Formats: sequence, C-alpha cells, structure tokens
Amino acid sequence: MFLHLRRSGVAMTVHFIGAGPGAPDLLTLRGRDLIRRSPVCLYAGSLVPREVIAHAPPGARIIDTAEMNLDEIIEELASAHEQGLDVARIHSGDLSIWSTMSEQIRRLTSLNIPYDVTPGVPSFAAAAAALGQELTLPGVAQSLILTRTSTRSTAMPIGEDLTTLARSGATMAIHLSIMNLDIVTTQLSPLYGEDCPVIVVFRASWPDEMILRGTLSTIQAIVTKSGIDHNALILVGKSFSATSFGESYLYSISRDRS
Repeated sequence: MFLHLRRSGVAMTVHFIGAGPGAPDLLTLRGRDLIRRSPVCLYAGSLVPREVIAHAPPGARIIDTAEMNLDEIIEELASAHEQGLDVARIHSGDLSIWSTMSEQIRRLTSLNIPYDVTPGVPSFAAAAAALGQELTLPGVAQSLILTRTSTRSTAMPIGEDLTTLARSGATMAIHLSIMNLDIVTTQLSPLYGEDCPVIVVFRASWPDEMILRGTLSTIQAIVTKSGIDHNALILVGKSFSATSFGESYLYSISRDRS
C-alpha cells in the first residue's frame, strides 16, 4: 500500500525538483526535504539515481516516467491533486533548460493544480567542477552559450544554429549533441579554428565520469575510440587552453576602494 494521506483543507503542490547532474549528494537540501514530504514521486529513471528516490517517505507511490508520455504523466499529477497528495516531480540537472517542465506547467495551470520549482546543479556546472576550472576568464572569455543541436528532438529556432551563435566567439556548452559531433566540428571549425580546444565530459559527477580532451580537428576520432554516444556535454572555447589571462578587477589592488 502506498501512502495515502488527504490533508483536509490544504491544497496539494507539485514540486518540480532539479536532482542535479548525477551524484546523489549534489541534490539540494530543499529538494531532499520536499521529496521526504511527498507521498507521490515521479522521476526520470534513466537519469536520476536511485539514491535520490530513496529519500521518499515509506509507502510513497514511486513512478518511473521514462516510458510515459505527457498525457500519462499529467494524469498521475491530476490523480494526486484529487487526493490532496503532494508530488515530487524529479528531473535531472536543473529545470531551467531542456527539462520539459514548461509543457507540464502549462497543463497544470489549465487544471488549476499548484506547483513550485526547486533548482538543481546543472550539468555544465558539474562538468566545470570536474575540470577544476572556471568557464569565464578575465580578458579571454566572459560569455557562455548554452545550446544544443537538432537530433530526434525539437528543431532549433531560426537564428540559433551553431554557425550563427559561433560568430560571437563565446565559450559554448553544447548539450544533447554527442551524436552530432561531426556537425558540431564542421560548423564551428571555420569560426573557432581547427585548433580550438574541445572537451567532452561524459556523465559528469557519476562514478563512471569520463573526460576527453582534443581540438575541433581531433575530438571526433577521440570520442569514436572511447565509445561514448550519450549523456555527454561538449565544451568548446579558447579559454580551455588559456594560461595567460588577467586578474579580475573585483580583487585588483589597483581598484579604487574609496
């Protein structure tokens, strides 16, 4: 029997929770506490570790959404709403990008089902931590573009193709695109140069994390040899090889502190 508690007179809430990039201890304290208080838990089984789901209360209804469509997910949320049960709706990474949260919220809003959002550690931040470096460097790189390419997913809007974005010269964190690595290197090489550093981070913060380093001219062969074909982030930019850069004005001794 799953936990079935109606809270008389108190509206339930669907708690959208970013579980972080993979390591269970990168779940936020707020996210953990909400999971502990939610008698219904929906999560993406292929991306969220079981240790995160283990925070659910005894008897909770645990649902893996990996094989469910949007209608089926909303049906579960609406059922919990009818019973007055809080729901922990757990996604990997952070909910602000490529989380499918927006279409769920649109449905919840139309059904007058309340929700809130708890952020999580995004994969690009976990990748930077694995590299032990900052993605912005004074005088070298001060902008980071988060983007992806089109595979089996939604088409990219006009003006958001790699060639257009690359004209800025900014550091890129390219998600969901390891299967399109040939397109990435072909489109970026003319603008960044074939010797531009590229780092592929596979499953950042997971026990089987892997980091592959190369350039736009070499990375494809390196990745092919590794066998990586999913769950990898592609980082591109001059900052990954920069050893000579300025110091931030924030801590400069020459800064006028009067």
